[in-house]
Amino acid sequence: MPDATPAPAPAYQVLARKYRPETFADLVGQDAMVRTLKNAFAADRIAQAFIMTGIRGTGKTTTARIIAKGMNCIGPDGTGGPTTEPCGVCEHCRAIMEGRHVDVLEMDAASRTGVGDIREIIESVHYRAASARYKIYIIDEVHMLSTSAFNALLKTLEEPPPHVKFIFATTEIRKVPVTVLSRCQRFDLRRIEPEVMIALLRRIAGAEGAQISDDALALITRAAEGSARDGTSLLDQAISHGAGETTAPQVRAMLGLADRGRVLDLFDMILRGSAAEALAEMQSQYAEGADPLAVLRDLAEITHWISVVKITPDAADDPTIGPDERERGRDMAARIPMRALSRMWQMLLKALEEVSVAPNAMMAAEMAIIRLTHVADLPDPEALIRKVQAAQAAGEFTRPAVTAPAASPSPAHAGNGHAAGVAPVMHAGGRSGPLAARQPAPVDALAPQAIPEILASYPDFESVVDLIRRMRDMALLFDVEKSVRLVRYSPGRIEFQPAPDAPASLAARLSDRLRGWTGGTRWTVSVVDTGGGPTIAERRAERETAEIEAARQNPVVQAILSIVPGAAITVRHENPPAPILDEDGEAVTEDLHGPSDGPVAAVEEWDPFEDED
Repeated sequence: MPDATPAPAPAYQVLARKYRPETFADLVGQDAMVRTLKNAFAADRIAQAFIMTGIRGTGKTTTARIIAKGMNCIGPDGTGGPTTEPCGVCEHCRAIMEGRHVDVLEMDAASRTGVGDIREIIESVHYRAASARYKIYIIDEVHMLSTSAFNALLKTLEEPPPHVKFIFATTEIRKVPVTVLSRCQRFDLRRIEPEVMIALLRRIAGAEGAQISDDALALITRAAEGSARDGTSLLDQAISHGAGETTAPQVRAMLGLADRGRVLDLFDMILRGSAAEALAEMQSQYAEGADPLAVLRDLAEITHWISVVKITPDAADDPTIGPDERERGRDMAARIPMRALSRMWQMLLKALEEVSVAPNAMMAAEMAIIRLTHVADLPDPEALIRKVQAAQAAGEFTRPAVTAPAASPSPAHAGNGHAAGVAPVMHAGGRSGPLAARQPAPVDALAPQAIPEILASYPDFESVVDLIRRMRDMALLFDVEKSVRLVRYSPGRIEFQPAPDAPASLAARLSDRLRGWTGGTRWTVSVVDTGGGPTIAERRAERETAEIEAARQNPVVQAILSIVPGAAITVRHENPPAPILDEDGEAVTEDLHGPSDGPVAAVEEWDPFEDED
């Protein structure tokens, strides 16, 4: 009685394997490599080693198998030789297609990386092929081999037996030693062009009897990024998702993408500075299933595409771009300045990093959109420069001239070392101390007529030292008093001989500080080897020594020293500085955190507890 058990149904084979190319004619997008191999086979100039490189899914391993079939194909009648059009029906072609040929050895270098694995190859190359014409070794992901494994392979790879061929495949060609590359013929497999990819996917969909729209194919092609395997896998998924006719909205939902038109709307809202509308649109797309990270990636892609279209208008003719999107892109490229696009690109790159690591992606995406809309209406630097130039031409920056102070201090201020007639300056934040009311207007460091007045306010080096003291840079004041032997001074120029223990950066520090305190006025501070006088600290020490010796001549002091032999004489200056009087003649107390007295550029002292404007 015959067995009535039905035969099991064949297992489903994914499209990426079902439609894998079997001949060179089936390879798409690799015309240069196919031409080279065809000519080499026709002229019997088959290299001993090949290396295929390119991104994932471009056909590196597939090409290696096709080359192996072409080398060992014997034709349907068993009399054929090496060919670029393997028959696919002989025993060698079928065995290689099924991955069971005894003379075609495929090795995954990602899992077999050591010298021991390569030693097996080295020991087996001396034996001729069991049944085929050539013994072929296909090593996938060859860049994963260790350095010792590469070194062990070099000699065999350079002089293999005539019956041995090597075919390597890698996605990281830079990690392969140059000693290996020099022994191989290299083929760089290109990304599949969008037109070729769309035609391939349409042909496969037709063979499967699936209905899929052109817009859906364009979305799949864009997501594949030039990889034929990725495109075929996405097509397989899209056909299952559509369950009959696959449309663009279905593919967009499958990929977690937002509607391209709606992303363009969001892009336009951001550039118009409409924060409320942009947030509402973002929330609407999120509610419909769009991934916030994918939306920001689409915004970055649109920013890049519009920038390219602005430079190269022909870039708008991309077949993966729909007609409506193409027209909107050209319109945006014509009216959006490049500075705004560049600024948006930089901010989107930062936003993508933040969203990818944020605990709540939607919140991070919304904050990114708020930032983008906030800076959308800010003028670019060129516009700001034009505004400043126009204001200068209109005289808006003109300030009343400041009367230069006298060279010597007035009696009222002789004690505190402040120069007479020096105009105080209000802080940039608008705060002012009691001294701010003594002059009607501050010195504007940007005004051209204010520069000579500022320099005239420092007629001698003592006024510069007093400026350092008033700005409370104690480190610089200590170095200047201790290490500067003044040679020559004029307003805006200081020439000194450094003391032996002077810091090497003293001249640069002094110049930078003075420039900042005087509104950008340039100070030339130079160092010479000779001609310097005593430092301020040395002069102070000499005065104290002279005062101590004069005190020793006092009879009262001599009597005290005779009674207390161990007593020492120290110098103390107890004369308080002269009080500062206001307009009513009453003394005022100087605010240590208020503006300094003198024609100094506005220096804002940072307050961590002060709210930003």
